[in-house]
Amino acid sequence: MNGLRSALPVAETIAQLSRSYSAQVALFPPTTLLPLMAEALKATSVRLGGQDCHHAEFGAYTGDISASMLKDAGASMVILGHSERRHGHLEPCALVARKTLAALKAGLEPIICIGETLDQRQAGLTRHVLSRQLADSLPTDLIGQAFHVSYEPVWAIGTGLIASDQQILEAISLIRSHLDTRFGEGISCQILYGGSVKPGNARHLLALEGVGGALIGGASLTVEEFMPIVAAADLTP
Repeated sequence: MNGLRSALPVAETIAQLSRSYSAQVALFPPTTLLPLMAEALKATSVRLGGQDCHHAEFGAYTGDISASMLKDAGASMVILGHSERRHGHLEPCALVARKTLAALKAGLEPIICIGETLDQRQAGLTRHVLSRQLADSLPTDLIGQAFHVSYEPVWAIGTGLIASDQQILEAISLIRSHLDTRFGEGISCQILYGGSVKPGNARHLLALEGVGGALIGGASLTVEEFMPIVAAADLTP
């Protein structure tokens, strides 16, 4: 919930500077800025997405945004199941799966987020939680579709705690194994990492085996913080 019309120059600068890199960049502004940003960036390679969508295509759901509305506003992607939605809005996996179906129907490419809390990790439940979220949040309709899964350890977001390389690698390996087994090894799915990625750690995190990209939070709000991460992605083999 950040960004007013005054933030458009930030997106325009990011798009302009991104031309120097091969890394694919996507921005997920609040819905109020989507049409304006789509117009401002229409001649660039930067993709746009929504931060969430409703599971229904239309109806009496005051205050909600449907996937088709996001598409109409200029989005080609959408983030679903973000930790702030799961824990702040108590969204269950079944609802994330329904939203994913709605996104696919509207022609949006979903980024589906999963991750464990600190209590769950300390209780030794990480594998169980991630496996359940994968099984219950990803519908079989994703077969043959382009989508992404983002691993975001909830306990490492804005807390000062940092996931170790081993912890990240174990989670990424679990996700890849699940995806390959369930959807086939030829699926079009990148696994992203979303645990407080910043300019100082981006290159290292993106170089970890199996990490195909990053879902950026607070560091995406300014050119000075975001562009070094884009550069790090471009330099990563």
